[in-house]
Amino acid sequence: MRKKIFLRILSAVLAIIMVTPGLCVSADEEHTVCKVLIEASSGVVITGQNEDTPVPVGTMAKLMTVLLAAESVDRGELSLDEKLKTSANANSMQGAQVWLMPGEEITVDELFKSVIIGNANDASAVLAEGVSGTEENFSRIMNTRAKELGMVNTVFTNCNGYYDDGAQMSTAHDLAVLCAKLSEYGFLREYFSTWRDFVRDGQTELVNANEAVKSYKGIIGFKAGYTEQAGYCTAMGAERDGITYISVALGYGDKDECQAEAKRLLTLGFSQYQVFTPELPKDIPAEINVRGGLARTVQLECGKVRNVVLPNGAAGSVTSRVVVADYVYAPVPMGKKVGEVQFLRDDKMMFSVDICTSWSVEEMTARKALNIIIKKLLTF
Repeated sequence: MRKKIFLRILSAVLAIIMVTPGLCVSADEEHTVCKVLIEASSGVVITGQNEDTPVPVGTMAKLMTVLLAAESVDRGELSLDEKLKTSANANSMQGAQVWLMPGEEITVDELFKSVIIGNANDASAVLAEGVSGTEENFSRIMNTRAKELGMVNTVFTNCNGYYDDGAQMSTAHDLAVLCAKLSEYGFLREYFSTWRDFVRDGQTELVNANEAVKSYKGIIGFKAGYTEQAGYCTAMGAERDGITYISVALGYGDKDECQAEAKRLLTLGFSQYQVFTPELPKDIPAEINVRGGLARTVQLECGKVRNVVLPNGAAGSVTSRVVVADYVYAPVPMGKKVGEVQFLRDDKMMFSVDICTSWSVEEMTARKALNIIIKKLLTF
């Protein structure tokens, strides 16, 4: 009797759990949803959610592999028509692959296609070994480059993201920064924006998981992927009228939802924001007085004004002010900061541009003063 009562109570509790929202944990809730939208030239974050939260990113690690290989091509260390040999290590890779055999040679061009379009783990290893000799060396270079780019919350353990998935961590913002760098390499855009292609003399078909390349206006890449630890992840970039926005969406339980959100963020950028380059004010002094120097003044120059991203119609709210010292003491090195131009929106500082000396001025010493006097007397 007691057993029957217990079973009835247990059944009732389970029924309540199944129909009550929030009491049942779905597969989607195993991952932290992270997303961000940035403007590529300025790196300005327009909107985001958990954008600086480190999470597993799986095969999105291949974006760094592509960047390092592209930089190697740019430096002339690799060429697109150069053939690289497949190692036993590359052949041993599991998951997505183009089935490269040990000793098989394949061009860098086809390797880029295989990694970017086909998400191939074996091709990633061949590229990594072509850049740095071994995959272990390449992993160290990946982390060094990440720090140089300011990807402070990123850790890479291998070139393809298929292995140690839970140990390879990054953030939506860090990946957006990486994609902004990738967008600078024009020769990569054809690979990133290709939906379907073939390699190995047509033996192997490649299909891009980033479905936005088929239809989204101005798309320039970058990648979509899935692993159990990372969930569905997407990084997209698009350019219209010379303006590039990059969106990243991580940790989704549904592929279509992930890609739809990445496209929604891009559309938000293009439809509601503008990229604006403020003008330098006209009251910046051309020179500054020097005390105790061989010259009485020194010329000044301003740094480069960067782009800012503003809601449509908000450019008129941007103002500027010049803050410069009255004079400087010698010696004055070239490039010494003596002031700045501050750019504000609604009286809140957005950024500043340094005002620096254009050349150096030596200090006036007794010996130098005496030499000047003697020279003048001799030419009198």
